[in-house]
Amino acid sequence: MSLLWFLFIGLIAGWLASMIVGGPFGLLGDLIVGVIGSYIGGWLFGRMGWSMGGGTLGSIITATIGAIVLLLILRLFNSARWRS
Repeated sequence: MSLLWFLFIGLIAGWLASMIVGGPFGLLGDLIVGVIGSYIGGWLFGRMGWSMGGGTLGSIITATIGAIVLLLILRLFNSARWRS
């Protein structure tokens, strides 16, 4: 059950990040971005000593921020690739 919950939170976070930053990845892409973003967000928040609190909302916020960071990094690499 916890794996399904983790994937559900990743899907929500990826969708929110794609709505904020933009990204034509579709449902599966949003899921992948959200799951990877949850790791990035957890790592970033841990390094900075921040916490969004426990619970579902804190997890979604952390994962969404991590997914936004991931999308911005992907966009940066994509634009650098097209310049060369």
